[in-house]
Amino acid sequence: MPSAVPPSRTSIDPLSIGAVAVAVAAVSSSAPLIAFAAAPALAIAFWRNILAVGVLGPFALARRRAEFRALARGAGRREAGYCALAGLALAVHFATWMPSAQLTSVAAATALVVTQPVWQGLIAHGQGRRLPLAAWLGIGVTVLGAIWAVGADFGVSGRAVAGDLLAVAGGMAAAVYTALGERARTTTSTVTYTTICYGVCAVALLAVCLVGGVPITGFDTATWLAVLGLVAGAQLLGHSMFNYALRRISATTISVLFLLEAPGAAVIAWAWLDQVPRSTALPGLALLLAGVAVVLHAEARAGRRTRAGRDRRPDPVPVAPEAGPLRQPGPASRPGTGPGRTDRND
Repeated sequence: MPSAVPPSRTSIDPLSIGAVAVAVAAVSSSAPLIAFAAAPALAIAFWRNILAVGVLGPFALARRRAEFRALARGAGRREAGYCALAGLALAVHFATWMPSAQLTSVAAATALVVTQPVWQGLIAHGQGRRLPLAAWLGIGVTVLGAIWAVGADFGVSGRAVAGDLLAVAGGMAAAVYTALGERARTTTSTVTYTTICYGVCAVALLAVCLVGGVPITGFDTATWLAVLGLVAGAQLLGHSMFNYALRRISATTISVLFLLEAPGAAVIAWAWLDQVPRSTALPGLALLLAGVAVVLHAEARAGRRTRAGRDRRPDPVPVAPEAGPLRQPGPASRPGTGPGRTDRND
């Protein structure tokens, strides 16, 4: 049974780098599409997850049927539990962060939810994995840059404070979601993990919508097209590609890379919604990119040290094929032993 602590990453292959690049571009479309859609945020979150399951589910059941059976019995139930818990954490993230933007300013909500890398680093520390000092420095610079870029404007009313707390909870939930996904992906394929995760998330969000009286139908054509764009982009190409990369890239680094969504969304909103970025945000975006570069460099150095340590391990001493088992120290001769014979008790 695999350890509860995910193994340390040793290298980042080009395929994982490409997956992350696609994921960043895809999730950057999320905020502009949500802003464009005329529907409650929780309803949008439900549909993006349930429709993604509708796309992934048939393929997963056709190609990964044996894996699903293994997850339903014996030791596999523990792995299935990690997938399900990740789905619940993702639902909590959607159910806290999206409404937070309606209670406090969008800037404050964004600034607080991007504290995810800090929580991710603390989770890694709690799992017994020491992050390099450079990684902590990079996380701090990245979060500072993100807060600067969005121009956080924290309110002082009770409504704004509630929104601020929800945004912080959204960042925490995102960190838990990524950490659980990292654990599940050590043994579970991408399509199986994402199908279970998105399915559990959709069911949880549906329950929240029904209890809270949030309408999930009756939207116009443009809104449904925006929802389909979210499914194809942010969900299938975004979250799924990040989940794929979790096998090679640590959850802490993935959480930092998620912050690249901010400048990506700003560019899309500029080109599509005519929302021109403020000039004062540019230094913050520069800090954000610098922090990401520091974290990636720290992870690459850690990977090289791990490989170097493995290469320095001494090779095992070869044993001649004809050599018998090593004998325990004892008298030189005992009854029943001699050349060509071994004692059964050795």
